[in-house]
Parts: sequence; structure tokens; C-alpha cells
Amino acid sequence: MLTSLLFIAFGLGLLILGASWLVEGASALAQRYRVPDLVIGLTIVAFGTSAPELVVNTLAAYQDHPSIVLGNILGSNFFNLFLILGLAGLITPLTVQSGTVRREIPLSLLAVLLLFGLSNDYLETGPAVVSRVDGGILLFFFGLFLWTSFRSSPVEVDGEMVTPPACSVWKIGAYILLGLLGLVLGGKWVVEYAVALAQNLGVSEKIIGLTLVAAGTSLPELATSVVAAFKKRNDIAVGNVIGSNLFNTFFIMGTSAMVRPISYDTSFNLLQALLIGGTAFLLLAMFTGKRKVLDRWEAALLVVGYLGYTGFLLHT
Repeated sequence: MLTSLLFIAFGLGLLILGASWLVEGASALAQRYRVPDLVIGLTIVAFGTSAPELVVNTLAAYQDHPSIVLGNILGSNFFNLFLILGLAGLITPLTVQSGTVRREIPLSLLAVLLLFGLSNDYLETGPAVVSRVDGGILLFFFGLFLWTSFRSSPVEVDGEMVTPPACSVWKIGAYILLGLLGLVLGGKWVVEYAVALAQNLGVSEKIIGLTLVAAGTSLPELATSVVAAFKKRNDIAVGNVIGSNLFNTFFIMGTSAMVRPISYDTSFNLLQALLIGGTAFLLLAMFTGKRKVLDRWEAALLVVGYLGYTGFLLHT
């Protein structure tokens, strides 16, 4: 068991370090070829912070561990929304931009409702499964999310050129290759030893996926939002959580289902219901108290919700 824990910890470290290297190298490469900052933010940085979940889930889907896939995505989204956003809101009341209130939060609510409907197969007969068709639907909405983000975000057209990064092409290439290597190896170890740990402890893969794997792969989001809250960068603290959840639900779940259809355990319905309720609560919080602000008491309720469900999960 100790060996499994060590390899999981080492694998998570490689995932986070690999994601950091990949973002740094890819961002420098994009800047060298004068790709706009908007494109970098919506693609490379978004991918980088969610790369641990993507790699873990792709490998888990390929190796047919659906509980790891579902536990990681739903657990990460729950961790992001309830604990990370809650902690950031306790540090400082979070003012949310009008565009986020109008677009990203409602889209996030649509995402959790859509996944709930697709995973339970209410329109189909037979066992519940997130099929390749469902995966294609989720990926379509991910593309729609990117398109609307590009359309709604201001783009400067002042003709200024992006200054190429100081690091050489060889250094950029090394960052990208090392990042990919760290992601692949880290993801492989996390999946393999998480399954082994579940077997050794006699607990389900669902519990391991919802707790250890989900929290570990969400460390980049935790660090980003907490630091942003301390620095009063509210837009980053909130946008990081909402963007990550949209990325997880639409892109990572969609990609996982395309690799292999994901058998759905209906015991995940409680967590999905909490995600729907939590997202609806966040939207409602934008219109209660101070408008477009997540107040400390509202953030405290999110943290209490996370602790309550985690305690329930570990005692059932």
C-alpha cells in the first residue's frame, strides 16, 4: 500500500510538473510565431491546467476503468466548484465579470445538466453508458464554447507585434517534450497504482477516483485560484474554476467517451445532483446580496457542502 501511495504521489507530481513545462514551452512557441494571447489563453493554458485530468482519464478509459474516469471528472469538478472557489471566496469576496455571469456560469449549468441527461440515457433503453455519440455531443459543445469565447472576447488590433520569447527553439522543444513525457508517465502511474491501492484497501475505484485522484489532478487549479484570490485577481480565481469545469465536462469527458464508451454507475447521480445544485447556487449568488459578487458567507456554504459530501462518502 505504501508503494502505491508513493507512486501515486510521484505520478501526480510528474503530472503537475509536466503540465507546467508543456504550458511554458507551448506558450513560448506560440509567442515566437505571434499567436495572439487570447488564443494562447483559451487553448494552451486551459489545456495545460486540465492536462492531468485529460491524461489520467484517457488512460483510464483505454484500460476500461470507468469509475476512475467518472470519479476523476465529477470529483475534480466538485473539488473545483465547492472547495477551490469556496476557499478563494473566503479569502476575499469575489467580484465576477458581467460576461462570466451572462455566458460562462449559465453554460457551466448547461454542461452539468447535459452530462446528467446523457450519462443516465433517459432517451434510450439498456444499461446507462456515456457512448461515443454522447462524447461527440460533448465535444460539439466544447467547440461551441471556444467559438463563443473567441467571438465575445475583445481582440486588440493596434498592429503591435508580439515580442518573441528569449528562450531558444531547442529550449522550447525540450520543455514540450519533457512536459509530454511527464504527463504520460505520471498519468500511467496514477491510474495503475490508484487501481492497485483500491484493491489493497478493499475500497471501490469510485472512492479513489472521487477523492485521491480528483484532488491530486486539481492541484494546479487550487494553486492558481488561491494565489489569485490573495492578489485580488478575482477574474482569474473565478474564471479558472468555471473554465476548468467546462473543459473537464465537455472536452475531457467527450474525449474519454470517444476512446471507449464509459459504463455509468447510477450511484454517481447524487454527486451530479450536487454539481447541478452548486452551479445553480453560484448563478443565484450573482443576484443576491451584492450583485455579481460571491460573498464570504456564500463561499462558506460551498466549503461546508464539500466537507459534508466528502464525510458522507468516506463513511458509506
